[in-house]
Amino acid sequence: MEDPLVIAGRTFRSRLIVGTGKYRTLRDMAQAIEASGADMVTVALRRIQLADRPGETLLDHLDGERYFLLPNTAGCYTADEAIRTAHLARELGLSNWIKLEVIGDQQTLFPDTDQLLAATRTLVAEGFIVLPYTTDDLIVARKLVEAGAAAVMPLGAPIGSGLGIQNTTNLRILRERITEVPLIVDAGVGTASDATLAMELGFEGVLMNTAIAGAHEPVLMAEAMRAAVDGGRKAFLAGRIEKKLYATASSPLAGVIR
Repeated sequence: MEDPLVIAGRTFRSRLIVGTGKYRTLRDMAQAIEASGADMVTVALRRIQLADRPGETLLDHLDGERYFLLPNTAGCYTADEAIRTAHLARELGLSNWIKLEVIGDQQTLFPDTDQLLAATRTLVAEGFIVLPYTTDDLIVARKLVEAGAAAVMPLGAPIGSGLGIQNTTNLRILRERITEVPLIVDAGVGTASDATLAMELGFEGVLMNTAIAGAHEPVLMAEAMRAAVDGGRKAFLAGRIEKKLYATASSPLAGVIR
């Protein structure tokens, strides 16, 4: 782990975080998650059917020793709902970590930032490690950091849309101005190049679900996303060349035999 992802003092091998919803079968889910190389996996308590069939649950397919399970408040529309869901996750023994979502609009699934901030403040005060899903608004992100968020997770595009990153300008501003906690692009990724772009912008990680689960070959897409996140991170660390309008010869002209 030469370049690990560190959130709230906890180290993760992979910078790719994956969800557990929308797979055709639990077996497909387990195989894709393994192929992704992720070691943090989100579980949406309110929306995901934990039982695939009687006697078998989603958790039966996820090795708790291998994967860090991150409970998710997906489907919550108020701070109170999200707080209650976080308490349920902790009571079930999943974690005191919470991927916090408070939705403000049913069609776009954009977050209600006022409710999100309120829930963040309450949960941090109650000892939770809070990772809020938010807009790409700098002011909101700064308020979340001030409220004690352990990471900030701005959307790249609407959840499940597959549109890819739609506003690189705002994400660049976030990357430049938010340095206290990790930034993780959450939502909107459709294919490997989207994940690579997020990492090349300097984000510490990418969270995705639909891009893998909805692919024709989820396991193959999971492998692609694993390579994309890794490649994008390395490209960011390496530092890209300056963009120029005109060509620059690859071989120096000095000393050329004429």
